[in-house]
Amino acid sequence: MARVQLIIPDEDRDEFVAEARRDGISLSEWLRLAARERAERRRNEGRFHSLHDLEAFFDECDAAAGNGDEPDWEEHLRVAEESRSSGWPDT
Repeated sequence: MARVQLIIPDEDRDEFVAEARRDGISLSEWLRLAARERAERRRNEGRFHSLHDLEAFFDECDAAAGNGDEPDWEEHLRVAEESRSSGWPDT
């Protein structure tokens, strides 16, 4: 097991010790739990937690896309070809 030295203000130490005692655990265990909770929150940021979250995401995507139909495939190909050939001399 690794040992980590932590330098913190005395006021923080006193607060953390009091919290650990309220939970009936050591300061070391309290700090490990706090670090794990923070890491877990970071891992879960931006994830979908329900069907509602997923539906809201797609609603936002639809709103950002605006109204109207997408061009058909032939139109996509024509635009791509124009882009590729732009700047080339006509021969």
